[in-house]
Amino acid sequence: MPDILIKNTRVFFNNYLQPAEVLVQNGKISKIGKQIDVQRLDQVIDAAGALTLPAGIDVHVHFREPGLTVKEDWYTGSCSAAAGGITTVLEHPNTIPPTIGRRSFREKLKLANRKSVIDFGIYGGVTGNIEKLAELWGLGVFAFGEIFMAQSTGELNISEQTLDEALSFITGLGAMACIHAEDEAIRLECEAHLKSDFSPRSHSRARPNMCEALAVEKAIALVKKNRSQAHFCHISALETVGLLRKEKYVAQNSSSSSRMTCEVTPHHLFLSTKDWDRLGSFGKMNPPLRGHHDVKALMNALNDGTIDMVASDHAPHTEAEKEADIKKAPSGVPGVETLLPLMLTAVKRNLLPLGRMIDVTSRNPARIFGLDRSSKGLFAEGYDADLIIVDTHQSTEIKGDRLHSKAGWTPYEGMEGIFPEYTIARGEIVWEGEIVASRGRGKFLPGRGLIVHEDDINDDIDDDV
Repeated sequence: MPDILIKNTRVFFNNYLQPAEVLVQNGKISKIGKQIDVQRLDQVIDAAGALTLPAGIDVHVHFREPGLTVKEDWYTGSCSAAAGGITTVLEHPNTIPPTIGRRSFREKLKLANRKSVIDFGIYGGVTGNIEKLAELWGLGVFAFGEIFMAQSTGELNISEQTLDEALSFITGLGAMACIHAEDEAIRLECEAHLKSDFSPRSHSRARPNMCEALAVEKAIALVKKNRSQAHFCHISALETVGLLRKEKYVAQNSSSSSRMTCEVTPHHLFLSTKDWDRLGSFGKMNPPLRGHHDVKALMNALNDGTIDMVASDHAPHTEAEKEADIKKAPSGVPGVETLLPLMLTAVKRNLLPLGRMIDVTSRNPARIFGLDRSSKGLFAEGYDADLIIVDTHQSTEIKGDRLHSKAGWTPYEGMEGIFPEYTIARGEIVWEGEIVASRGRGKFLPGRGLIVHEDDINDDIDDDV
């Protein structure tokens, strides 16, 4: 790997911005200092006053491979991530086949190893496959989820009884459960009531705030019963913020062994129900777009620590698919490439401090998901040189045809984004105005349960899914 010196830059170090130089050696941050003298270098990057910041970690992506590669694949998805300053992703299981057993895990890992330009972990799916969870954990899945409490893309939803059983088993493994919390009974009732309403905004009414909040309330009870480590995906409702804020307060002041964390997406932070007229079916996702008061509550919760991190829920579909009416259009929007540019813009708009943005896009995902044991998530000597160089004075209008996802569109069309000039992943430049990384340079990051050597995972295995 090349030895790189980044000079004439500013870094966020010891809680404030300061001028510095950064030395990268053997894929690691070797030294951070005011002036660094080194005898031999492969490359010097003059940042011209731009910031050098930790690259992003996105714990919630759907790269659609295997089985759905018309929408995305591991190469295009990872290129899109790199172009937006993301150098590590955790990928969810609702592909075809879903990642719910040894064979499907092995198939996905082989594809990712051949194609991904950035580092990655893989989730294990939870359906009626509880007898397969220990095997998946031993193969190296990073966590289990998203566990769907209501029907969504992929139709992997499970009952409350199965969720209870799964949480018990996952807790026994010492693993984390990632929960997509929407209540199926409320969803079915609301959708039946709105079956003749084809207006795009009917999707928000079909999955109202209470649909999420009641599911979160039920899930919290099961998490506490099973003493689980649980992470709530893409929370979106004002009521959910209140529930989780209360639980976190109680946990801080008790000896509770349950640990609960949560994420929010950019589309729930920066879009709302007022965008239905502009987006139409292209704005359909689960949970759906929310109102102004929800958006405000989410940003406040991100600032006060109730929400732990931002994740994209990158879920691309083709334009042809999304052009269907609101009932038939699939749920999900692309977002991995725009996550950091939107968050940097939020800092510029004084919606949150730079230090907090770094926490929620890098430090906290690494700490909570255990990626720090793989030297991820900290801008510190000895950690992986996963970095972006970004001029925060240079904003760009977000345009779908300039992004790198196969989707070719974005719900943030015309909005402001601050994109990186360079993305460096484990000491290698992967983005410099264009993708300069080779296919398959990304590294598989196994979960804590790994008991099988990686070479064994790639062997031919005849077990059924």
